[in-house]
Amino acid sequence: MVSRFLQVVLANRALSIGAIGLAVGFLVGAGLIGLPPPFMLVLLIAFGLVTWAVYRWRTRALPVRPGPAPMRTVLSSAGIAALLVFAAAQAVPYGRAHANPPVTAEPDWANAETRALMVRACFDCHSNEVEWPWYSNIAPFSWAVTKHVDDGRSKVNYSEWDRPQRDADESFEEVENGSMPPGYYTLGGLHADARLTDEEMSTLLAGLQATPGLSD
Repeated sequence: MVSRFLQVVLANRALSIGAIGLAVGFLVGAGLIGLPPPFMLVLLIAFGLVTWAVYRWRTRALPVRPGPAPMRTVLSSAGIAALLVFAAAQAVPYGRAHANPPVTAEPDWANAETRALMVRACFDCHSNEVEWPWYSNIAPFSWAVTKHVDDGRSKVNYSEWDRPQRDADESFEEVENGSMPPGYYTLGGLHADARLTDEEMSTLLAGLQATPGLSD
């Protein structure tokens, strides 16, 4: 049955191109939202296996005949598989906690404006005051958001300044070269407040330089 399924896909050029396009589109889309590669790989494998399983179940009573492959059956099976994988992903506990531990200490900010700009641009990944968006409750987006916050806090957490922050002194450089906030964070109009004007960026950089521990 696996070989028959592959024959169906390979026998239809349009279907093969569509399958490749779907995989590439998924990878690009997942990359844009910042979904880590291991998560992308698991989802792609799950989608392929479930598509095959659905196709096998739907064609279990049909005789294997030569001739045109049932492309419509494969495509509809893929659609059903996508819904099943999406539904199953909602049961994964990772990405559901949305924890905000207590704020224990912050940097000695140069001024209130510096802190306000950092809150807008950086606090949703580098603090204990994360404002979890609505889509952080829906997998696989919840996985991406949680992974970003976990990674961000592990590098520098501006809400726990009473303990060592391994990348704190790179804050100025990360903001200056545009790495923080990352492009996917403001993609498509998301987190519009994090889009700083040139004047605000200059003010923030000056403030970071004047804040102890946030520049080399």
